[in-house]
Amino acid sequence: MVRQADKRGTSVLRSIDWWTILLYIALLSFGWISVCGASYSYGETDIFSLSTRSGMQIVWIGTSIVLGFVLIMLDDRFYDTFSYIIYGLLVLLLFGTIFNPHSIKGSHSWLVIGPLRLQPAEFAKFATALALAKFMSTYGYNINQWKHFLATLAIILVPMICIVLQRETGSALVYLSFFLMFYREGMPGSILFTGVAMVIYFVVGIRYAEVYIADSATSVGKYSVLLLIQLFTIGMVWVYCNPRKAFRLLMYCIGISIVLLFMVKLPFDVTYVQLAMTAVLIGYLVWEGLNSRLHSYFFIALFSLGSLGFFYGAGFIMNNVMEPHQRSRINVLLGLDEDLRGAGYNVHQSEIAIGSGGLEGKGFLNGTQTKLKFVPEQDTDFIFCTVGEEEGFVGSAGVLILFLLLIWRLIFLSERQPFRFGRVYGYCVLSIFLFHVFINVGMVLGLTPVIGIPLPFFSYGGSSLWGFTFLLFIFLRLDASRNLLRS
Repeated sequence: MVRQADKRGTSVLRSIDWWTILLYIALLSFGWISVCGASYSYGETDIFSLSTRSGMQIVWIGTSIVLGFVLIMLDDRFYDTFSYIIYGLLVLLLFGTIFNPHSIKGSHSWLVIGPLRLQPAEFAKFATALALAKFMSTYGYNINQWKHFLATLAIILVPMICIVLQRETGSALVYLSFFLMFYREGMPGSILFTGVAMVIYFVVGIRYAEVYIADSATSVGKYSVLLLIQLFTIGMVWVYCNPRKAFRLLMYCIGISIVLLFMVKLPFDVTYVQLAMTAVLIGYLVWEGLNSRLHSYFFIALFSLGSLGFFYGAGFIMNNVMEPHQRSRINVLLGLDEDLRGAGYNVHQSEIAIGSGGLEGKGFLNGTQTKLKFVPEQDTDFIFCTVGEEEGFVGSAGVLILFLLLIWRLIFLSERQPFRFGRVYGYCVLSIFLFHVFINVGMVLGLTPVIGIPLPFFSYGGSSLWGFTFLLFIFLRLDASRNLLRS
């Protein structure tokens, strides 16, 4: 039975959040202008022709709007009821795509059906979000219980593995954004901190691996990372266990580290002493855990051990597992290589395009870098450089403000959901959009790695546009039913 809790009306169209719809339309409009500017060639007379990228993008925009209307008209219970079925079908499609004989730019992630090309990875995002929302809204679910948390991770890892096997690492990394939703739903902050710590270890360790202290045999990168592991470990002891013991450990750590700095001129690598200190610290934590029966000591010891394993494992993967072009991109990002003709070419050209736009830009269809095709993938992954060149700082800031408003609106809508299913799905959508915008704009500006993911509603193509439309409009449909009480 369904009864109305709000007498202002039951119509879906009246309950829909029209502010979000307006932001969607605005982003689509600016996105089409950007695609038109990025794909336009001097001498073209009809930018609306279906033989041009700008003309085809109008088709994708039109079908996306129709698709959004259909998604809103469906019963909201459809998404809850068939969440697992939709997820299962998309996972099967992802798995089947691995064996697809069609290879596009070295990737097997596309299904080619006549003139139509679809990328299932773009649709798997909303399917995974639905499955997570369904599982996490079941009775008795607790993200702090390991069996529940591991099962939730499995829902994410299955499509990730399939996408990696399709050789689409960038699309797979998007699924890491779901950890933002986990944090909102009660995941301990220590897990999020662990993720941040791993990034710091990787950047510092790789960036300064070949820099040595005072021309000695001691690597700055290894020494710094081992010291950071000790400091982070002691900090966790301070927060979760005993501040007095943490202070004593900190004094020992700082004192020994200072002594080691005076020993760097000796003919041996003092990082081995640092490694031994870390091992002693881990042993001490285990002993304290056994003595006090406080489980936090064991978890902190596991953090330290995992940090060591990650640091040395990351170096091995970097040098022995990653493809040469992937290593080159990371080295360029960290400033180890310049390579303006190779891995750094795209970013260098996009920076030139954005910088040449100045404050107000060169005007619609007047960008020289984009018209002369200096920037590869300028209407897909690097489309933001077109915004910077033609619309300048003002236009770029305006686009980022629109995305910021969309993110803020998604937070607002997620927080007002009466049921956990809607809130979890809303934060999944928010996390995906935030990850895409941050990484895409960051890689165009040279601030993040080039992993090849589209800018929502801007990058050319039907798969990404439809995928983002699925994500957004399913959530709008769930939000439109927030005032219905079901029994």
